[in-house]
Amino acid sequence: MENTSNKSKRSPEEFFTRFFEAEDCAQILHSFKRLVNLLGIKSENSREFYQSLKGKLQTWKCKSLWELLDNRANHKDYDRGTTCEHLQVLVIGAGPIGLRTAIEMALLGAQVVVVEKRTSFARNNVLHLWPFLIDDFRSLGAKRFYGKFCSGAINHISIRRLQSILLKTALIFGVKVFTGVTFNEVVEPASEDEGWKCHVTPENHPINEYEIDVVIGADGKKNVLPGFAQIEMRGSLAIGITVNFVNHYTEPEVNVEEISGIAYQFNPAFFDKLYQQKGIKLENIVYYKDETHYFVMTAAKASLLERGVLKKDYVKDSAQLLADDNVNRDELMRYVIDTVHYATRGQLDTFEFKITDRGQPDVAVFDFTSIKKAENSARIRERKGSKLLIGLVGDSLLEPFWPTGSGCARGVLSALDAAWMVRSFAQDKPPLQILSERENIYRLLSGTSNENLHKNHAAYSINPCTRYKTVPHRKLDEVSARV
Repeated sequence: MENTSNKSKRSPEEFFTRFFEAEDCAQILHSFKRLVNLLGIKSENSREFYQSLKGKLQTWKCKSLWELLDNRANHKDYDRGTTCEHLQVLVIGAGPIGLRTAIEMALLGAQVVVVEKRTSFARNNVLHLWPFLIDDFRSLGAKRFYGKFCSGAINHISIRRLQSILLKTALIFGVKVFTGVTFNEVVEPASEDEGWKCHVTPENHPINEYEIDVVIGADGKKNVLPGFAQIEMRGSLAIGITVNFVNHYTEPEVNVEEISGIAYQFNPAFFDKLYQQKGIKLENIVYYKDETHYFVMTAAKASLLERGVLKKDYVKDSAQLLADDNVNRDELMRYVIDTVHYATRGQLDTFEFKITDRGQPDVAVFDFTSIKKAENSARIRERKGSKLLIGLVGDSLLEPFWPTGSGCARGVLSALDAAWMVRSFAQDKPPLQILSERENIYRLLSGTSNENLHKNHAAYSINPCTRYKTVPHRKLDEVSARV
């Protein structure tokens, strides 16, 4: 057992190193809490918190990080963190986009709380990074916290690794993060002397007593915030498969070439040969080598039935087709092993499935026939003289179409757009003007690609004009119903 006297002798720099090197969500939160307690930082103001933390930690490692983060925090659009210092912001969800949104709100000076129903970061899947994201994440300390950041042939990062990086940056900027907390609903003011609140579980959690000015939904496609109608974009049946194998970092594994994306229409011979040899018919496949060997592919229903992965064919019911009780998981695992062995030309020949937090091999089959997006991105409600700005970001706003690798990029763009909206809200601009501007920007998102963004990534900020080449304009009365 660790000696208590040795604990007390540890320096703040040692605790900071523990925080710096922590990888698990619980470890990060615990080590940071101990660091803050040791330093005696009491400030509730995010800007003052960050300045106090900087002042008390002055090793070369700390200074290197402060210099990087200061360069971001000092951007003119944040107005030195004064514009939103009177706002209380609640972010629902501590995924990459929720945390990225929280960081922007804190840089604007808002007091930010993030609630996350999970207690750990367990998603192994890997995100493709558009070029601007590399600059964005580096400016927030990604390379400092994770030296291997974007050091491979293809730019990508695992979801849980990105969450860990952004969680550390959010905490440094004064964001409060609570895990094991489920958001239930917003609560209207009971009188003109009170503001908006929220209801969360556990019932005795102090967040239930917080007054809030802004709520941002970043909890994925199962968004819990009411008042956001969904538009469904449905195509022909599309079945995706994801799988994560353990990466042991052996020499043979290091030498396996990644696959940035192969599609049938561009290389039919590759897929025809796979079908002839294994009875597996795919439309495309991607392989990223990260902390796991991550593969994602689109499979033809006929080959899944032929190989026994799907037990029965449900022609008119895709939900029943891919329901757990209609999927033979043993055959699914054989299907992906045969696919991976072929796609890597036998270079990857050891197949140890990564185990999920539920104790199951990390292989999944899913339906992406239907992609949904919110009809609108924001609302402003007013009761008893108190306004509440409600917005969506990430998958809550627009579900990604995985073959394009657009999910993370569009999610971060939506976080920056939301921050610009909150800035306008803090400046007390008319509600219709705020919503009109936000919806104008949102109209661009589903069609945004790396090619139609500005190329000067270093100039990107929360101001949409620094990122989008063209910003449309709509009449204010088109959004009046959303106030």
